[in-house]
Amino acid sequence: MKQFKLPDVGEGLTEAEIVSWKVKPGDTVKVNEIVVEIETAKSLVELPSPFAGVVSELLVEEGATVDVGTPIIAVDTGDGGPVPATTPAKPRDDMAPSVPDIDTAAIDSPADDAAVEPGLIGGPAPGGRTSVLVGYGPRTTSATRRPRKGAGPAGATPPSASAAAAQRAVQTSMMTMPTPVREPSLEESVESAPAHTVSSGSDGQAAKVRAKPPVRKLAKDLGVDLATVSPSGDGGVLTRADVEAAAGSSDSGADAAAAASAARPAPGQRETRVPVKGVRKMTAQAMVHSAFTAPHVTEWVTVDVTRSMDLVQRLKKDRDFADVKVSPLLLVAKALLLAARRNPEINASWDEAAQEIVVKHYVNLGIAAATPRGLVVPNIKDADRMSLRELGDAMHSLTATARDGRTQPADMAGGTMTITNVGVFGVDAGTPILNPGESAILCFGAVRDTPWVHEGAIAVRKVTQLALSFDHRLVDGQLGSMFLADVARVLDDPATALVW
Repeated sequence: MKQFKLPDVGEGLTEAEIVSWKVKPGDTVKVNEIVVEIETAKSLVELPSPFAGVVSELLVEEGATVDVGTPIIAVDTGDGGPVPATTPAKPRDDMAPSVPDIDTAAIDSPADDAAVEPGLIGGPAPGGRTSVLVGYGPRTTSATRRPRKGAGPAGATPPSASAAAAQRAVQTSMMTMPTPVREPSLEESVESAPAHTVSSGSDGQAAKVRAKPPVRKLAKDLGVDLATVSPSGDGGVLTRADVEAAAGSSDSGADAAAAASAARPAPGQRETRVPVKGVRKMTAQAMVHSAFTAPHVTEWVTVDVTRSMDLVQRLKKDRDFADVKVSPLLLVAKALLLAARRNPEINASWDEAAQEIVVKHYVNLGIAAATPRGLVVPNIKDADRMSLRELGDAMHSLTATARDGRTQPADMAGGTMTITNVGVFGVDAGTPILNPGESAILCFGAVRDTPWVHEGAIAVRKVTQLALSFDHRLVDGQLGSMFLADVARVLDDPATALVW
């Protein structure tokens, strides 16, 4: 009998939430067969079993948050050995089940923009450890694995070489997990969803219900028993529409999730307390750390982007961009990359320990994206080397993956500059907080029809506001102003890119 302990999946985190079990007691499992899906503060991760055998017991319930190193499942491997006495894991006191987070706006706006939100995630974790959460640079301290319990007495029987090798293989495979080029949408991937056993609720008999984790979460938020819902998806798979219909909801998917996530006070209830955990907890830590570490300066500029908006419409009709999601944000990203090439010192970081400014000769462009899990900031590696078409493909893949909650830790680390698009929410501009480890973040506001003096006459033009926050330790007013002016110049006249 062996116990599988929650591993450090290579993200520098110390805990995770058990989202869903893929097996139940009595099931036979093979080495590397997926047995559980966990949620860290960064992403959803599926864990494979390092053992082959029969599942004896699930030691942790779904929804519980446990520390790395906690036994989560017992597997009878047929070796006849007893299972060490272990108290079932309990959720952390500060990680009690919370009122579900509000489901923010969909990633894509009506204008096909990637929905983004100001504010960034990350910061030092409790205990002085620096997290490598969304959009971070590499952590400055290495994770130290806690010593194994019961692994010391002389004469103790060591684990078999094959089991140890399997354990190492599982951890290595998770730390080197390849980044998908494009994650399938919910509708595309739900067909292969693993079966999930739930109680029927009426006769207590167990029934096999096939549904993806986001659908199960929606059902939980809406108070819907999945066993009572008739599936409409291929292969008997439950969809969001099935759950919403069962709940009597006529809202759209995003609106339904947002409504379900809002706190519903009981009659006479005057307050609702929501435990701070996961992404929300890391967001708060990052904002406090960044705001009180880097001296922020924000500059603004109002820009006539009529010609850029005209270019967006032309590109949407161009056959070379037929399958690319062209949006104003794509042109803003390209303008930022061109301005960074002309002002390379803006793309830098402050090394406090060495008392050095580190100028990056590459741009890993972060896009702050609002998702149902909260704010994440994945980044496009070497975005400055991409053509406009390649950049568009990369941005679409990034937002699609973030929407599904499958952004990998590697995609959220190593960012050098960030764009936050508040315009999709109808907001004109803001003063975004820097992503820790970066020196600049550009805020893109709403594009509005505005009276504007153009060629000596007042005309209605497409106008937006750009706001640039930067770290004044390494970016002075001249550099920040020149960079922002260059971004505005390209958006005012996209033809400028041809001569730069």
